[in-house]
Amino acid sequence: MLAAHYAGNRTMTVEEAEPSSPGRGQVQIAVAYNGICGTDLHILSGHMDARVDVPAIIGHEMSGTIAALGEGVEGWAVGDPVTVMPLAWDGTCPACLAGNRHICQNLDFVGIDSPGALQGRWNVDAGLLVPLPASLSLQHAALVEPTAVAVHDVRRAELEPGQKAVVIGGGPIGVLIAAVARSFGGDVVVIELDPKRRERIAELGFTVLDARDDTVGRVEEWTGGAGADVVFEVSGAAAAVLGAVDYAKVRGTLVVVAIHPEPRPVNLQRIFWRELRLLGARVYQREDFDTAVALLDAGDIPADALITKTVPLAEIQSAFDALNGGEAMKILVDVQAGQETA
Repeated sequence: MLAAHYAGNRTMTVEEAEPSSPGRGQVQIAVAYNGICGTDLHILSGHMDARVDVPAIIGHEMSGTIAALGEGVEGWAVGDPVTVMPLAWDGTCPACLAGNRHICQNLDFVGIDSPGALQGRWNVDAGLLVPLPASLSLQHAALVEPTAVAVHDVRRAELEPGQKAVVIGGGPIGVLIAAVARSFGGDVVVIELDPKRRERIAELGFTVLDARDDTVGRVEEWTGGAGADVVFEVSGAAAAVLGAVDYAKVRGTLVVVAIHPEPRPVNLQRIFWRELRLLGARVYQREDFDTAVALLDAGDIPADALITKTVPLAEIQSAFDALNGGEAMKILVDVQAGQETA
């Protein structure tokens, strides 16, 4: 088979490898598509070298079909379409024992801490599988994982129908949060700096503001001077974190979604003055995955608009380069392309 490796020094390589048989309790997946996300870009940049073994097969936004069953696996069949919820917890740490297994204190994020989906055949524990309906295309299903992130973010915010939400940052996760919030009955405004992204977001029916304008004034006008019920910080920019509280109403909620590589200044005076609630939102729970599958299958998520292009596995370096250059929203890797000749 062919497998893509993060080789260090901002480089991805594609090499031939022998697939291994699934072990007891595992299934082997013929990976169809894998999406590249911001975490993958952090890995490529070297920011996570202390955590990721080099060379490493990464990738966790995926879809595929079961190719083989390991000993003891029941309830699954060869050919079943699946995705993977890539979280393996120990079940024994204080977080797990408190019911928060998804943020286990010793969490194995599969595709980061252990081998991922950028390979023709991928062996995973059967307990990580999430079934896919036959009506959902495998291309669209590669967006289940990031959609589950957005579902978890919106649920953490406790957004209710009719409430107003501001999304700071119109990248893939920002758009997914906006789409999920809208599907939950929220009224959404997106703030984005890049003009091409603003144009695409507006085409999806969202009100989108130029980050260089008086966005606080626009939000106050939109909310009748009250402020937004929920603010999602998705941009990862220090200035956005500092100013995010200015959009929130009294007793509003700020949800930090973006990964910030270093501590950021926060306006605690504003948090105090308006009794704001500040929340982190990291990954997802199983019910978030189930909801994400349902939203994609129902067409509530603009999958085609989010997928800029699909490239074969052999061209994965070009996909990373395009995303780093800001030229694309979401790029899928066709993992099976070229596998027949390997």
